[in-house]
Amino acid sequence: MIIEPRMRGFICLTAHPDGAAQNVKNQIEYVKSKGAINGPKRVLVIGASTGFGLASRITAAYGSGASTIGVYFEKEPKEGKTASPGWYNTAAFEKQAIADGLYAKSINGDAFSNEVKQQTIDLIKADWGQVDLIIYSLASPVRTNPKTGVTHRSTLKPIGGTFSDKTVDFHTGIVSEVSIEPANEEEIENTIAVMGGEDWEMWIDDLKAAGALAEGATTVAYSYIGPKVTEAVYRKGTIGRAKDHLEATAFTITDKLADLKGKAYVSVNKALVTQASSAIPVIPLYISFLYKTMKEMGIHEGCIEQIQRLFNERLYTGGDVLVDEKGRIRIDDWEMRDDVQAKVAELWKTADTETLPATGDLAGYKHDFLNLFGFDVAGVDYQAEANEMVEIPGLQKA
Repeated sequence: MIIEPRMRGFICLTAHPDGAAQNVKNQIEYVKSKGAINGPKRVLVIGASTGFGLASRITAAYGSGASTIGVYFEKEPKEGKTASPGWYNTAAFEKQAIADGLYAKSINGDAFSNEVKQQTIDLIKADWGQVDLIIYSLASPVRTNPKTGVTHRSTLKPIGGTFSDKTVDFHTGIVSEVSIEPANEEEIENTIAVMGGEDWEMWIDDLKAAGALAEGATTVAYSYIGPKVTEAVYRKGTIGRAKDHLEATAFTITDKLADLKGKAYVSVNKALVTQASSAIPVIPLYISFLYKTMKEMGIHEGCIEQIQRLFNERLYTGGDVLVDEKGRIRIDDWEMRDDVQAKVAELWKTADTETLPATGDLAGYKHDFLNLFGFDVAGVDYQAEANEMVEIPGLQKA
């Protein structure tokens, strides 16, 4: 079938298998071009199919020669209907990794559930015995707590007062004012339950109880801080409260791993185009200015560049891991440079529909958004017939 992007608001309802495969190939080639990393050899990635999680899996495999297990929740294809993009990403990665002699298996299911945790542990015990690195990169708006059975839904809201500022519809380029009412206490608690550190800690508890953590095991979760212009709706909003909880959980996990000489870290990463960030008011406009500025300065990074640098220059240098005063790894250091933020703040004041094409990088934003779904990828013939019925070679049956 001929597959074209079909949009509904901030979501693309279709995905292109050939575009996803080319995207994965490009990321693999980038990691290989940067040379070997003296890193982990048995890596579990929870949330492995898109964004930072996918980049982590690729970096581990092609930077360190690691065996990888990926956990994700993706929609499989049906005749005449495409899979979700992460399905095609995973299929492309595992096909290439297996062809290159690397171990690559995966589990498709609800990573918050006890069943998927147990299936993953069983696979680790059977094939590896223990795991060296656990990457926690889940991005879900909903979580059912396996202990209580309660389903929690996250919200993107400020706390303490109504938030108003500029935003952009990246499809049309129209800049407008947006106002968001503040969250109530229940919404804050629900967001923490979904996006905080509770599930990360559950994973590590279960892996440790099963004897599946190697001596010196490391675990890393991903977070974001961002600038003043986004803080009301992000870092000082409901998501920020969840990220505070996630970051505090790193210390709790580290204490639990002390007997194994293990360590938990939170890596604060750069603002990038993701399905989640596209739905947050203000963020697309900020990213548009950020991309413009960082590209002009020659320091722009996508997911794979960020994660390759995280592994190579932070986690696996052979020395101590560099962290900030709150114990966090800061791989957002280039984004948060004073000169970058000063330029973005200057551009922000001028933001309107007429000037944005010249002052921002809306084209780059749209390109990266389409790339998430396998579209607008160089070297792919989108007029050619594509086979939507792609299988994931390392997928384990439940």
